Amino acid sequence: MDTTDDLPPVTDRATWQAELDALRVREKAHTRAGDAIAADRRRLPMVEVDPAIPLVGPRGPVTLLDAFEGRQQLIAYFHMWHTGGSAADQCEGCTYYSTQVRELSYLHARDVTYAVLCQGPYEESVRYKDFMGLDVPWYSAQDSAEALLPGRQAGMFFLVCYLRDGDRVFETYWTNGRGVEVMSPTYGLLDLTAYGRQEAWEDSPHGRSRRWEVDSAQWRTGGYPTAYWARLQKTS
Repeated sequence: MDTTDDLPPVTDRATWQAELDALRVREKAHTRAGDAIAADRRRLPMVEVDPAIPLVGPRGPVTLLDAFEGRQQLIAYFHMWHTGGSAADQCEGCTYYSTQVRELSYLHARDVTYAVLCQGPYEESVRYKDFMGLDVPWYSAQDSAEALLPGRQAGMFFLVCYLRDGDRVFETYWTNGRGVEVMSPTYGLLDLTAYGRQEAWEDSPHGRSRRWEVDSAQWRTGGYPTAYWARLQKTS
């Protein structure tokens, strides 16, 4: 950390607590607004999807319906992929998000399955999945991304929610861009700190640290997606 960065002003505890209490009012309002948006999200209509759309998994060809693993709902992360690219060439943003989704038992307890639908070939992309130590269902949607994402640009990352009624499948919600930040507890934790995410777009006090001024640099270290390094050290 550059110690010449501007630091927050120092004050007595009572003054600090008073300002924090004022901020807390806004935080609670933000939480309630999020609850209201989630309530409206639950009231959205849905659109039917072909349950037989093909995927490729560890046992070969399967269907979208199979990816539910018998549960009523499915949350699918569409992982970007650069076919034939080296590990360093793969999407640092997708690596950032997908590696933070680990413990699935709490979702399963609510009758929800989480799976990654990679937009690259299975045999190539599963080596990445295994290298990263991701213990989540992983499928290739290389040949079906356009069918699964009609009207959306395949080759980008998406988070999509599905619901099944027997053998019928429906899409209930989708998001991309900053909408997938729900997958990142790292961002939520950083947003609580004095320096935040340290990215160029943030509204921070003048002189406060902004380490990452270049797109994607915030997700890379030494040219590789940051999460690679712990795995590379194990194999070196």
